[in-house]
Amino acid sequence: MAVDEKQLTEDILRLAATDVRRCMQCGRCSANCEAASKMDLLPHRVVWDLNSGYASELLEADAPWQCLSCMACEERCPRGVSPARIMEALRLLQIRQQGNNKLSAESVEHYPSDMPQQLLVAAFRKYNK
Repeated sequence: MAVDEKQLTEDILRLAATDVRRCMQCGRCSANCEAASKMDLLPHRVVWDLNSGYASELLEADAPWQCLSCMACEERCPRGVSPARIMEALRLLQIRQQGNNKLSAESVEHYPSDMPQQLLVAAFRKYNK
């Protein structure tokens, strides 16, 4: 099955809600990334690939799963681009493609009493689409 790069790129950009066209490839995000040594693609390269339309390659990368989501890349970016949001969007899209993104009320019926309620609300928002 052929992958429609344009549609895939649009899906990732919609989920990430960040403007990759603003990136000037300064590399500050990668320089500030704590997990960069473990990534196969550095954060600035992920942004470049997405901006260039190579979304299918990003779905095969290990970098989104190595990202710590610490948002240090976003803080360091002079243009306000968020590679961490892109990494989260890539993870979410992979989970959705595998069909593991469904969450029902019955599946969380017996959650630990010390679990924050915000976690449940966030999980329903994220996985109940």
